[in-house]
Amino acid sequence: MQMTHPSGTLGNRASLVNSAAAPLTRSAEFASINLTDLKTGTSARVISVDHGGGAELGRRLAELGFLPGERLRIVARGMLGKEPIAVRIGTGTFALRLFEAACIRVAPERAP
Repeated sequence: MQMTHPSGTLGNRASLVNSAAAPLTRSAEFASINLTDLKTGTSARVISVDHGGGAELGRRLAELGFLPGERLRIVARGMLGKEPIAVRIGTGTFALRLFEAACIRVAPERAP
């Protein structure tokens, strides 16, 4: 589907969606950690989602918005710092179990 703008044609909508996320650098890949290791209140960007838990789990996480380049933040943890983990991504907040969060690799963002 082509989209138009007063300055001209914007092109394919899918390419716009894919280009909206910040580009990931090679150094971000090396600095990645599991989402389970991210401290509460710290912001990060999703690097990858491991489908080791099965294709269905990977699809579910993608539907919730856990896609490479997306910004997220852990807002709370369960009793004694364990599960569930409340993660804010986009405009939604989701509760993830530890095995679900362990499938997600993130690159912590530096504080300004």
